[in-house]
Amino acid sequence: MAMGIFRAVGAVALMAALVGCIDHANEPVLLAVGVPVNPPAVAHSLCMTDGNAMYDEAKRQYELRAQLTGYAQADALEAETIARAAAHRQYVACLSGQGYRTLYAN
Repeated sequence: MAMGIFRAVGAVALMAALVGCIDHANEPVLLAVGVPVNPPAVAHSLCMTDGNAMYDEAKRQYELRAQLTGYAQADALEAETIARAAAHRQYVACLSGQGYRTLYAN
């Protein structure tokens, strides 16, 4: 019985130590504007999901437009640039709807 408790405490301590290893360098700081709808972590994860969905949709739309206009090969760099910009716009718009404004550290 006591050995199980020590293992559980050890596992929790290991998880707590590993949480500090997560890289948050590129995450924006969320500033509350007014009264936010959700806590920052929840809003960030919801809006990241929206941004990822918009990224996929923008890439799909770019390739469809390339097919419709007769280009055999879509420009991969342009498709990536357009998809990233669309994802970022969606992320910022979603955060705005959640009651936050983003600040990026440079």
